[in-house]
This record gives sequence, structure tokens and C-alpha cells, in this order.
Amino acid sequence: MSDAPAGEDGYRGPGELITQDGVIAVELTLGGHFDPISGHYSWYGRVAASPEVAALLAGGVREVVLRTPHASVRTRLSDVDPWGRPRVEGNGPTPFAVLDRVSADES
Repeated sequence: MSDAPAGEDGYRGPGELITQDGVIAVELTLGGHFDPISGHYSWYGRVAASPEVAALLAGGVREVVLRTPHASVRTRLSDVDPWGRPRVEGNGPTPFAVLDRVSADES
């Protein structure tokens, strides 16, 4: 399940990258926010570095389906950081549960 702090959207945990060649188990750190100006929900995050993820990137694979226990979405592996973690992002449907209301006791 999500490890996002109370009142924040996000997900930290297991997931899968699905390509035409197979499925790779990965660890994910994802977050997101609603942009009131554009009217879109933007989500983003990083896939933990692993030999399997490095092999995907080295093979030129960028388009993937990202699956979590919550949902599956199409995304792209991009912007690999110095630790070998590619960025994933999207607008609209998210691969994690999204906070859709604020409780009365939160300020």
C-alpha cells in the first residue's frame, strides 16, 4: 500500500514494468499533484535502479506499462539520475490512489 504521508498523494512500494519482452519487478517512489491552472493531475517519480532496469535502458526501451497494486498506466522511462533511477511521469490516470478530499480536522 502507499507510504505517502497523511494528506498527500503518492506511492512507495513494489511495481512492475511491462514491455513487449516481459515483466520486470521494480521498487517505486511516486508522487503527484493537481494543477488547478491546467485542470490536470500530474504524477511523477523514480524507478529504483537494478540490473534489469539498466538492461532495459541499455537496450533502448523507453515506452512501458507501469503496474502497481492500484492500477496500470502507460509511461516512459526518462531522465536517468546519477544513481541509475529513471524518471516516470504522466497526466491523468495514476498508478496509485489519489486523495480526493480533505477531512474536516486537517487545516
